[in-house]
Amino acid sequence: MQDSAATQQWRPLGQLQAGLAGMDWAASHASYPTALPLDDRRVRVYFSPRDPQGRSQLASLDIEIEGDRHTRIGTVRGPLLAPGARGAFDADGATVSCVLRAGDTLLAYYLGWSLSKSVPFTNFIGLATSHDAGATFVRHSVAPIVGRSEANPFTLGYPWVLREGDAWTMWFGSHLAWGEQGLEMQHVVKSATSPDGLQWQADPRIVVDLAGAADPQEFAVSRPCVVARGERQFMWYARRNPDYQIGFASRRTDGDWVRQDGQLRFLGQPEAWEDTERTYPCVFALQGTYYMLYNGNGYGRSGFGLARLENPECLAE
Repeated sequence: MQDSAATQQWRPLGQLQAGLAGMDWAASHASYPTALPLDDRRVRVYFSPRDPQGRSQLASLDIEIEGDRHTRIGTVRGPLLAPGARGAFDADGATVSCVLRAGDTLLAYYLGWSLSKSVPFTNFIGLATSHDAGATFVRHSVAPIVGRSEANPFTLGYPWVLREGDAWTMWFGSHLAWGEQGLEMQHVVKSATSPDGLQWQADPRIVVDLAGAADPQEFAVSRPCVVARGERQFMWYARRNPDYQIGFASRRTDGDWVRQDGQLRFLGQPEAWEDTERTYPCVFALQGTYYMLYNGNGYGRSGFGLARLENPECLAE
């Protein structure tokens, strides 16, 4: 099999949710939109607003999608998961980036934030579960399920989990190094495997590296979203150079991932809420049609929208 070669044509379908405001738990942002299909037409979108202190919470919104039309069902619900206790790894925010079903349980993998002094923050990966169809979530543990290690010594987050049979794979962002000041960093995508979705073994190898000479200003690749189609796997992710953009990679038959950022484009002219940035993609399928949730300007400050893939044949099986 050859690597995907055709350029993906994504047609924007408009903004679904602006950044929230005016609530004690949601004063700004609607970041990291994450899809959980409920049936052939309805999707629950989990996302992260921020409270007045800038701490990420968890909210959800149901959307009905049919072709290019989308309708909000009800209102925003939240907070479904609040920041952790003082001193915990997620005391300054809990940002969910993947939700999937395991029987009657929903598993919400999230990025836990903790502000730091020598560097801006440290992030580790946590897990929350729901046994009431997503009405509430509780922490699986007060400790991270994937934390600091020899393979990932600095900070890691933005988990995406794919279950295929008894095999669980997680892709996540990991710092190779912090720079001398501020947000200077080298941030790449790595992976881990698990027999049950709870206990994880991190792989030290880099899955998606920085662009290097192809884009010397790029310093971060994060928020991976992986979709399996037939025997192929495809990944969409956020990249910074320093503006936010959306990138793409496909997995070769030898297991290596190949960056193909140039094989993705959005059609038409962007709306005002997305006219400088598109980022934090989440791709999902409804009745064979592929859609993408994504953030616009300000990495979620302006909210999130929806796009439809017009040529799904470009994702060759």
